[in-house]
Amino acid sequence: MVRAPMPIQSGTVSFARFRSEPAGARPDAKRWLLRGLRKKAFEPLEARKPDDDRAAGFVELEDHDATGFEAGLFQGEHALFAWRIDQLKVPAKALKAEVDRWAAAFAAGQGRPPTRREKAARKEEVRQLLRQKAEPSSKVLDVSWNLDTGEVAIWATSRKVVDEIAATMEEVFTVSLHPVSVGATAARSKLAEAALGPTPALVGLGQEVSHDAA
Repeated sequence: MVRAPMPIQSGTVSFARFRSEPAGARPDAKRWLLRGLRKKAFEPLEARKPDDDRAAGFVELEDHDATGFEAGLFQGEHALFAWRIDQLKVPAKALKAEVDRWAAAFAAGQGRPPTRREKAARKEEVRQLLRQKAEPSSKVLDVSWNLDTGEVAIWATSRKVVDEIAATMEEVFTVSLHPVSVGATAARSKLAEAALGPTPALVGLGQEVSHDAA
């Protein structure tokens, strides 16, 4: 039986695997984890700068609005938490339509088209107006960390997001995360590329073929 890399599985089906170094549970594991998670805890967009369109940080696995991490952080040897991303996007089509409508009215009223600077200024005004009406999209990715073995599973399919989470974990927990894959393992072991190719037996070249005449 293959042991699941995470006791509670939710979110995306695919996950990226890493090995953390140093591995092994720490005597002050809870304090160490809390300190790291809270250092990069999620902050809602409304609590950040007015022009911020993206917010990302750690949240509790079972409550995506909570960043206290007092409950549900540990399950056996696993530390379970999540990475939340909120993003605010102004629809490009709506922005262009509003600016084009304004430009047409400006040209009709002024007898000339707006200059590039005037159009850029209006575009920014419209963007801010649409931004105030837009609702942010929210995405939550689960993270599982086996503190005994050092195995980390990040339940995300986007390489960019996986790299963001891994880099943040390395920063706040002062560890190194190494991808767990055939290629990465071979690179760390300094194996020659030729050693990773299929063997003759695998492709059938090692078998004797009889060519007896019928």
